[in-house]
Amino acid sequence: MIRDPLPSRRDAFILIPIVMLAAAAAELGMGRKLWGISGTPGLWSGDIWSSHNSQFLFDPYTFTHITHGVLLYAFLTLAFKTSPVSTRLLLAVGLESAWEVFENTTLVIERYRAETISLNYYGDSIVNSMGDILACMIGFILASRLPKRVTALGVVGLEILLVVWTRDNLALNLVMLIHPSRAIRIWQIGR
Repeated sequence: MIRDPLPSRRDAFILIPIVMLAAAAAELGMGRKLWGISGTPGLWSGDIWSSHNSQFLFDPYTFTHITHGVLLYAFLTLAFKTSPVSTRLLLAVGLESAWEVFENTTLVIERYRAETISLNYYGDSIVNSMGDILACMIGFILASRLPKRVTALGVVGLEILLVVWTRDNLALNLVMLIHPSRAIRIWQIGR
């Protein structure tokens, strides 16, 4: 009997935690701490200016990772139309895990500190990275089940919520990483 080369739904759900553990191990190998620089555990840090931002399990930037999941669902659905949703979810987790490892390299951390409002950013804790991957999975699953219009409105709503709440969101974060704007940075710091 010839086995289908794509992972089954069961295989995908076994592989997802393995991919996440591999990302956690890579970050640990890079010197990332489980609970961040202070070692203080926590579930939520709602203040992006706090030393706990990107250190606790969830923070306002967690919402940008929901959008990552939605965007990865759209991209992977276009690229792999015939693949099962579980296979595309596994690919999304792999891509998001790779981003989390890359995001925590010295190169990217220094770029965030130099060009964005994340002046005191020291990288994510391992727990925060895992929370971000979970948020991506939530975005992916929502996008796979909700109508496209509802999903698109949800993404726009999250971006508006974040820009009002934190003066930052995924779009501004990307702009500031790729082509920094002094005017945007002054506005963002203007708290």
